[in-house]
Amino acid sequence: MDPEDLTARARIRDAAMRHFGEHGYERATIRGIAETAGVSPGLVRHHFGSKEGLREACDAYLIKTVHRLNDEAREFRAPSETNVLAIARAEMRPYVPYLARALAEGSAAPLFDEMVRMSEEWLAEADRGRPDPPASDLRTRAAVGTAMALSISVLHQHISRAIGVDVFSPEGDLLLSRALLDIYSNPMLSREDAALARAALGITDDNAGGPR
Repeated sequence: MDPEDLTARARIRDAAMRHFGEHGYERATIRGIAETAGVSPGLVRHHFGSKEGLREACDAYLIKTVHRLNDEAREFRAPSETNVLAIARAEMRPYVPYLARALAEGSAAPLFDEMVRMSEEWLAEADRGRPDPPASDLRTRAAVGTAMALSISVLHQHISRAIGVDVFSPEGDLLLSRALLDIYSNPMLSREDAALARAALGITDDNAGGPR
């Protein structure tokens, strides 16, 4: 456990994420966050200075957490009995309301950008084993893939309703894992159909990858 997680500063930060997630950034107040954390407004200002400073601390903590989970996923990428994806989702679960609200409000930009950067690393490695050239540049694919992955957090209520089980429950997590594995391992378009679609868009082999 990070030593910081045992401090009053960490308790305030976690309370702020709950408060921001429930009320949104604009409606959240230092006083309300202090009440959620069980501390005085003065202590919140002492540690973070302002509401904006508090939000920056929340984003910085999530970036740090995502970095660690990404490193763990790389370490356990070989087949094993450890379901690192389920573990990562379980660890991020308390922060889903904050993340969903922040993404919907257009904030959390540093977190999104860092996740895009990490996605670029995964895609660059996967591209080296591809038999065909990518039809889009690395950055764009990483940004779109990151948005698709984060959409589960934003749309979790709709996904849960559609599949008939809470997507954040153990049963829902298993269904989600199986679906993601199937989607990523079985493309919806054949290479031939994709070539026809690229031709219809005027994309040739010479410009398939776009700018790097």
